[in-house]
Amino acid sequence: MNMAYVLKVDKHSIASEVGITEGDLIVSVNGKSIHDIFDYHEYIQERDLLLKVQKPDKEIWEIEIEKEEDEDLGITFENDLIDCEKSCHNKCIFCFIDQLPKGMRETLYFKDDDSRLSFLTGNYVTLTNMSMDDMKRIVRLRMSPINISVHTTNQELRKTMLNNRFAGDILDKIEFLAVNGIEMNTQIVLCKGINDGEELQKTISDLSKFYPNVKSLSVVPVGISRFREGLYPLEPFTEIDSKQVVSLIEATQKKLKQEIGVNFVYIADEFYIKSKTPFPEASEYDDFPQIENGVGLVTSLQDEITLVLNTRKFSNRKRTVNIATGELVYPFISEISKKIMAKYDKIKINIFMVKNKYFGENITVTGLLTGNDILETLKEKRLEGDLLLSRSMFKADEEIFLDNMTLETLRQELNRKILIVNNDGDDFVSKIVKGV
Repeated sequence: MNMAYVLKVDKHSIASEVGITEGDLIVSVNGKSIHDIFDYHEYIQERDLLLKVQKPDKEIWEIEIEKEEDEDLGITFENDLIDCEKSCHNKCIFCFIDQLPKGMRETLYFKDDDSRLSFLTGNYVTLTNMSMDDMKRIVRLRMSPINISVHTTNQELRKTMLNNRFAGDILDKIEFLAVNGIEMNTQIVLCKGINDGEELQKTISDLSKFYPNVKSLSVVPVGISRFREGLYPLEPFTEIDSKQVVSLIEATQKKLKQEIGVNFVYIADEFYIKSKTPFPEASEYDDFPQIENGVGLVTSLQDEITLVLNTRKFSNRKRTVNIATGELVYPFISEISKKIMAKYDKIKINIFMVKNKYFGENITVTGLLTGNDILETLKEKRLEGDLLLSRSMFKADEEIFLDNMTLETLRQELNRKILIVNNDGDDFVSKIVKGV
């Protein structure tokens, strides 16, 4: 289904000059139908174009265009992908979407498994719904890098974990992409007693053989909400379990550092915090290839904040701010706040730990806090000053929490100015000290 409807046309662009307007449908380019945004960008590379365009009144225009190679037409489409997203065909034993209650943001219930979105937005995909033609298209269009959820390279175990009898060929697909020069980042959602221990060691070994095409591997703990009735029985990682995971991976990192020059495999921050193990230095993360996956975020943020405190000067004015954060990083946020108050002694920072009653006690990350849990924690407090919240709590393009509460609703309920803080040290310090 062609969904190449025009949302916007840039001023002074080629599209504007030839009469393409908002609401037009680009039917074809040089006689070729458009299936997605990658088709469109591939087809418009030619110098001479013949566009078939359907106007909002259904009138068909044929527009001839002469341009330079690689010159863009200046069109933004209503649907960034110009296609429906491919949904996931798996029934993973650890799937967090299966653990969501009713009443949350509607988009949270869609299970995407689209390699095109992996390239465009960094989503992780399993490759289980991809044919060889799809794989060849990734190579032909140089859709690199892509992010792949591997979980295990044990064929039978992967079939079991993904509940998909076609899931066992992951190494064949990774080898095909690697041989053809596609860069990949990979991840393991670690499940206690299932793909840890020796299975984890084997998976790391198998994937590291494809370095540098497989650039990195992250190991993140499975998320277990209180809504798992009827689902596969999973257990959370304890402090002792987490120590074992960290010990195994750090030993493997040392070996890989000698063999390929990088650590290659990186541990989610949650494992360090749960095991009460000190975080590695920034250099151990090799330019943080998995930071968008929450791996190395604490170390990076801590270093950035320290740098800001040492190199930037703000006015030391009297100010009180409040920070609401999840249980996992509460100690870290508290320690950092003490450093800020030590340098700016007129600033008072109140830190509030928000327990995740919505998803349950096993979910402790800040990004999965809901508006109602924050409201419940703070509504009886005598707050003074602004409230700071992490951007990770909100939808990417909208100020709305997971439970559909809007930021404006929370503002009104608390009668408080609320500032959203990005995951970088400069913004964190600036919002505390300056309020902007």
